[in-house]
This record gives sequence, C-alpha cells and structure tokens, in this order.
Amino acid sequence: MRHTAGVEEILWPDGAPGALGATVLDTPALTCHVAEAGSGCGIIVCPGGGYRILASDHEGLQVAQALNRIGITAFVLRYRVGTRYGTDISLLDGLRAVRFVRHYAEKWAIKRIGILGFSAGGHLAVSVGTHVDESDREASDSIDCESCRPDFLVPIYAVTNGIKRGRKADEYTPADTKVTANTPPTFLVHTHEDRVVSPAQSVLFYEAMLNAGVQCELHIYGYGEHGVGLAIGDPDVGEWFNAMRNWLRRSGFLSDKPRFAVRGQLVIDGVVPGMAWVTFVPNDPSAPIARVKLNRAENGAFSIDSQHGPTEGDHRAIIHHISEQYPHVATGAYTLDDAVRYETAINIRKSKKINLRLTSSQTPS
Repeated sequence: MRHTAGVEEILWPDGAPGALGATVLDTPALTCHVAEAGSGCGIIVCPGGGYRILASDHEGLQVAQALNRIGITAFVLRYRVGTRYGTDISLLDGLRAVRFVRHYAEKWAIKRIGILGFSAGGHLAVSVGTHVDESDREASDSIDCESCRPDFLVPIYAVTNGIKRGRKADEYTPADTKVTANTPPTFLVHTHEDRVVSPAQSVLFYEAMLNAGVQCELHIYGYGEHGVGLAIGDPDVGEWFNAMRNWLRRSGFLSDKPRFAVRGQLVIDGVVPGMAWVTFVPNDPSAPIARVKLNRAENGAFSIDSQHGPTEGDHRAIIHHISEQYPHVATGAYTLDDAVRYETAINIRKSKKINLRLTSSQTPS
C-alpha cells in the first residue's frame, strides 16, 4: 500500500547550497506530519542508511505516525547522501532542518524541537546537537537567522565516533568529543546484539554527557539486531518508544507548564513513616511527574527543587510506605509485610506547602 500523506517542505526553495543537480536526490526536504492534538513538541526524524540510502518507511514514515499518535508533530528529513555528497553536506541539511522548523514553528504550534535519528541518521542527529550554533543574525535568508540547536536529541543505534568505531572515520566524524554543558538533553537506544554499530558507540556519547553534567538516559536492550526501527515485531525492544515518551514527559518537553519547587510533610495515621515514596502524577498526561523519597529523620518533611518539581494543577498523590525502620539496623528484621500504597487527590499550587495527612482508610483495596 502506498502512503502519500504529509506535506513536503523544500528546505531551500531556490536550490540547496552545494547541490550538484536539481533532482530529488539534490533537494533536501521535510515531510510534515502534524499531530491532531499537539503537545507543542515537534521532532525531526532522520532515517538511517549508512549515508548512502534512506530507510524512509520503518525509520521514517512509521516513526512519524507513531509520534503523531502521542501528540508530537513529526518531520521526516530527506537529507543528501553519498556517493554524490559527503557527510558535511548531510550535516548542512540537518542544521537547516532545525532552523526551518524553528522558523515556521508558530504555523505548526510548536515550542520545543528535537531531532531523532537511526544509525547514520542518529550520527546526523548527534552531529547537529554538538554543532556550535553559527546562526547569522544579519543573513538575508531569515531562516538562517534562527538557532540550529535542537532542544533534545534521540539517537537510535547511532554511530557517535567513527574513529573509535574503526570504520568510515572520515564520514562518521566524532560527536562525543564535542559534547559540552550546552549539548541538548539526550535519550539513547541501542541493542547488545548489534553487529553493525556496537552499543559501545552509545556508551561513548552517554559517558560524554555524564561528564558534561547534561541530562541523559541510555537504554541497551539485550536482544535485537541493527536496524530494528520501532521494533514492532519485538515487544521487548519495542518498549524503547514508550520509554522515550516517558523521558520526554519527565523532562518537560511535552508540556508548556513551568515546573516549580515544592515542600511539604507526610504523616500516616498521625505518625511519620520510617521510609516512603511520594509521587505526584498530574491529571494532564503531558505534564511531568514529580517524586521524592523521604525518611523519619526529617520528621516527614520533604522538598523537590524546581528542576524536578511538579506543575500547577490537579494531581494524584501516590504514597508508598516502604519501611518502618529508620535508621536501618543490622538485625535483618522486617517491619512491614509488604510496601503499603496510599492515594489521594491534590491540587498543587505554587508557593503552597503540601501537607499530606493520610489514614489507613486511604489505602486502595
């Protein structure tokens, strides 16, 4: 079955810089797939193909459709590839794509822009993310005045350093060595069994992000070959997409609502628990959760900073009482038969202390 949905946007309507012709292979473009109920988030999707071809079905269109289903507007990038073009030209197309989406963001109701890529497309994504922004505020082309820095990166089984990989070092230029504190937050995915691009490539980038102090999450699945895309035939590896969605939500990329710091106190049946989790789950499915683990040492008091805090609005406060023992002792004695779960509705407001006074009757049956 052929699929023709999606509006094509040519990145340079008057001809791309460095173009060697005027065919479709010389004309970088975005195919736009707008989410019906958007979250304000847009993602540029870069199919893989070893910088020779583009796997635009299972690493392009199908990914865009999946993103649409979770409220994210998607843009599948057709970037120029070899042997006619080097990866420096592919990078030029990737940078232009970010600027292009940012320039027309209001038309698509987008406020946050990420770039996701598979394999070579993942290398393109990390290359864009580690590129020093050289936007020209005086450029005659207003698109070139926009920032080319994405808000986040999603490299999937990506090459991040061709030199350390030992293959095509001239094409897969190092990105891990360019990571700085300004590199966008990143969600990495790989499989242990990948024999084309070793998962060590994702580890390299993760370690660079860790050393730079930038938010990053890495998933290496035990099974699965290279090029699985959404892995719709493997329910285990296919969980990466839901994990990404949770990370995007947790990181605040799916909501316009600002986070803020909160403080409060937990008491159960008039007593401060030994150890407990407090989790605030917003009724808004796009807003981030917030949570804290507390103990009796602070008399049940807790605080969450603004980077990890909740947004305003209605939430479910879910409490897990996990121990009556604090501080811990060496006897190995148990204090609870199992963790005890409580739940209550709460409306969270900025600068308002959260006092949780629970009773055993609030334990769900």
